[in-house]
This record gives sequence, C-alpha cells and structure tokens, in this order.
Amino acid sequence: MNKYESIIIIDQNVDEEGIKALISKFTDLINTEGKVLNVNEMGKRKLAYEIGKNKEGFYVVFDFEAKPELIAELERNYRITDNVIKFLVIKKDEE
Repeated sequence: MNKYESIIIIDQNVDEEGIKALISKFTDLINTEGKVLNVNEMGKRKLAYEIGKNKEGFYVVFDFEAKPELIAELERNYRITDNVIKFLVIKKDEE
C-alpha cells in the first residue's frame, strides 16, 4: 500500500453537520480498501481565487494508506459530490 495525502475544499455554505457527514463519507470510502491515518480539519479559509462564486472554503486534509486502485474511485466520488469545489490527491514519497 502507498501513502497518500488528499486535500478537499468544501463549499462555504455547507453547515457543520454537512461537513461532518462529508468527512465521514470519505473516511468510510478510504477505509474500505485502505486506512485513514489522520484527518486534519483546517477550517474556513479565504481562497486564492474565486471558484464558482465562492471566496472562502472549508479545507480538510486526509492522510491515508491505500492501494492505487482506490484513488480513481475516491476522485470519482469527489467529482460527483456537489459540495466539494476542489480536490487534490498526492502520493507521498517513502521516507
């Protein structure tokens, strides 16, 4: 299994319960074929540029281990989730 880091930006208009639900959804998805090591909720921050009329977003960082096949499914779920306005998945180098 490889180590990955995934950053998602959630729409600024989503309430706290909705954010918790999204984090839980993606954590469960990763845990089906991998293991979540850490979830860092960075909170609401100003975006560098406007994304779909959003000037702020709620940042969440997932550190996890998974097989490469899981990444395509995770990214597909990010794309079809309306409240995720941006995402990035990075493979970490082995230390």
